Amino acid sequence: MVAIKSLLTVALTALPYTAQATRLFYNSGTKSGWDNTTPEHQGTVEEVSNIVYKGPTAVKVTQTYDPSYSGRYHSELRRYQGYKRGDERFYGFMFRLSESWEFTPQSYNIAQFEAKRPGANCGGDDYMPSSMLWLLGNQLTSRIVSGQYRQPDCSRTITPYKNLATVSAGVWHKVIIQARWKSDSTGFYKIWFDGNKVLEKLNVATTVNDDSTFEFRIGLYANGWHDDDNPPFQGSQPFRQVWLDEAAIGTEFRDVDPDQTPS
Repeated sequence: MVAIKSLLTVALTALPYTAQATRLFYNSGTKSGWDNTTPEHQGTVEEVSNIVYKGPTAVKVTQTYDPSYSGRYHSELRRYQGYKRGDERFYGFMFRLSESWEFTPQSYNIAQFEAKRPGANCGGDDYMPSSMLWLLGNQLTSRIVSGQYRQPDCSRTITPYKNLATVSAGVWHKVIIQARWKSDSTGFYKIWFDGNKVLEKLNVATTVNDDSTFEFRIGLYANGWHDDDNPPFQGSQPFRQVWLDEAAIGTEFRDVDPDQTPS
């Protein structure tokens, strides 16, 4: 009888997690509702109604290359509570490149998780992106980051995942990420692109070994324009445009899929 009662207690204790699964964040294509926006230099972040995936508005972000400027090129929407070590979450959003988007061998980031880690002081500052999602040519690319990356030990392991899917200009694409954020080998990292699972990495470290809070950011970060040296700008398109819609964070797949009903 004691054994049966114990089993029932364990089962009932496990039930609330499923019952309480819900969206943790949702944005239907507006600037309001995000914790912050980051249009650096000549970048813009604005609501538009002429190109949307669902509902009355989407967010359009732009960036313009300036050869006289040496700073970074963020135009992003920011949710401060992206994750902390130990979290297991889904993230979803829709994005659309301009119809005339020129694909080059340079990196254009469309999503990232970034934290300010006071006292880390690695790479010249306290900011550190962990997982990122970017375009390299017309290929979707991602990565996971693990390790210490805090003074006096600034070592870290960056594991890239290339050629995940082909991205087309002028059409809406759906991205869903699922991650168990762990600094040991019990983490996992998965990506779906337009409904197809394109990455599944199990039993891996997916974040650094501290409890910093990482933001969830989507938009356009033309990081190649800042990070590349020879040449800093490639191609013939210095003005870039990306549209974003239906962003969400949740504990179940359907919470972040705009084509399903959330829990």
